[in-house]
Amino acid sequence: MAILTKEQRNQLSKVVLEARAVAEAAAKKALHSLGVDEADAPSHLSLENKTLRRALRAQARQLGDKEDPRKKGSYDLYHLTEKAAYDQWHRMLFARFLAENDLLISPDHGVAVSLAECRELAPEIGLKDEWDVAIRFAAKSLPQIFRPDDPAGKIELAPEDRASLRDLVVGLPRDTFVANDSLGWSYQFWQTERKKEVNEAGNKIGADELPAVTQLFTEDTWWTFCSITRSAHGTRARFYP
Repeated sequence: MAILTKEQRNQLSKVVLEARAVAEAAAKKALHSLGVDEADAPSHLSLENKTLRRALRAQARQLGDKEDPRKKGSYDLYHLTEKAAYDQWHRMLFARFLAENDLLISPDHGVAVSLAECRELAPEIGLKDEWDVAIRFAAKSLPQIFRPDDPAGKIELAPEDRASLRDLVVGLPRDTFVANDSLGWSYQFWQTERKKEVNEAGNKIGADELPAVTQLFTEDTWWTFCSITRSAHGTRARFYP
């Protein structure tokens, strides 16, 4: 099995660190545009977005975000922002992992598709681009990771922010996605800055700090991830429309 070289790890580290900064800023902006952090919903919100806003506020409380004592109904969305950023980046990242390993499966055809093929399919199924298609297909295969009922996964980033994340995913070479240790490194690099903050603070490790200092993904995680998809579909065939 291939593993990442030092140079590849350094490149992946740089990309993931940048992705976290971009994703968190983008998630914060998207949540604010929905008024999730404010006591009152913006007047321009559609009924659908008002429903999403309520679900996001409930999720924020569930994650541990607290109401601002100085302004009733307002929230500091630290945990929700962190989760939304993680979800938005990793949906793209996992979709490319699947695509590069011939495991991104079209639910209608039951065969593997590439990102290029997803781009061709996007207009046919009414989606914006290949990433929307890839994420939808990945969600069908891996509902435990791409949960359809997760409010944080339903927010829409601003087009320029989404494009920035897309460019970071696309900028990584294919070799990164077929190495057997890359998924574990991706998670470690995502937590780099947070882990540094926790260690430098020297405080007792609690629920908020635990993910940053614990290796939640092992080297076997990606291959388990692949085997689940293989067993679910039983095919590695290519799809040419």
